[in-house]
Amino acid sequence: MTTASSENTLFVDTRAQDKPQSAIVRLSAHDEVRNPQSISALVITKNEAENIRECLASLQWVDEIVVVDAESADGTVAQVKAFTNKIFVRRWEGFSAAKNFALAQCTSEWVLWIDADERVTSELHEEIIATLAGNPTANGYEMPRLANFLGRWIRHGGWYPGYVLRLFRRKVAHFNEKQVHEGVQVEGEIGRLANHLLHYTDRNLQHYFDKFNHYTSLAAEELHRQDKRFHLWDLLFRPPWFFLRMYVFKAGFLDGVQGFILASLSAAYVFTKYAKLWEKQK
Repeated sequence: MTTASSENTLFVDTRAQDKPQSAIVRLSAHDEVRNPQSISALVITKNEAENIRECLASLQWVDEIVVVDAESADGTVAQVKAFTNKIFVRRWEGFSAAKNFALAQCTSEWVLWIDADERVTSELHEEIIATLAGNPTANGYEMPRLANFLGRWIRHGGWYPGYVLRLFRRKVAHFNEKQVHEGVQVEGEIGRLANHLLHYTDRNLQHYFDKFNHYTSLAAEELHRQDKRFHLWDLLFRPPWFFLRMYVFKAGFLDGVQGFILASLSAAYVFTKYAKLWEKQK
């Protein structure tokens, strides 16, 4: 179902289509022809009303913003309409499916993928524009990601610089099918940018634990799909080793109380992931 909510906004509800993966909307002839430096921003949302305005505000300089929403119930879509004319509501079939669908809706030469809890700084924006203006040979670019956890920027514990591949040529990219921590696969040379992508990962512990159960289940399912066999040492040794590596050997202690909490919760994540794998295989 397609409805025009305003003169310049096209809202597409792919749930009304038999084959949503084939639903591609072209708003005008302008969308079909892009210059070699044109950029589409790709964002997936699910109940991101608290984040989405600042996220999209940091993307106003790109040629188009494509948002695929997983049936949000908190007013996310209403906020998105203030920033873009390409909005798609789609039944949730997993991260990879959602992002590959979104990628198919992009029309620019380059795609910048960011999550709703991330922000593009003005410095990163300027670096991207300057890099693409130089007609680069690379097909993708990694950028350092600086995470804010419980109000503190985390610079140790293995989290920083945390390079992520987020800028890539549309025609040589696709998202892999991992259940969690899915990534984009890009053919050809990969370069690196210098400026940060900001990541507001967990604003409070309630937010962290709201995600914890879901993501540990996805991670256990991914291990199961890979035929990983559970062993008792996965519970005995992996979690404490993860904590020591993160907090001591990678200097997580320099991030204060948040560093200790993060290392502890990360070890608990590892424990829970393998406990759920055991549950699947018992």
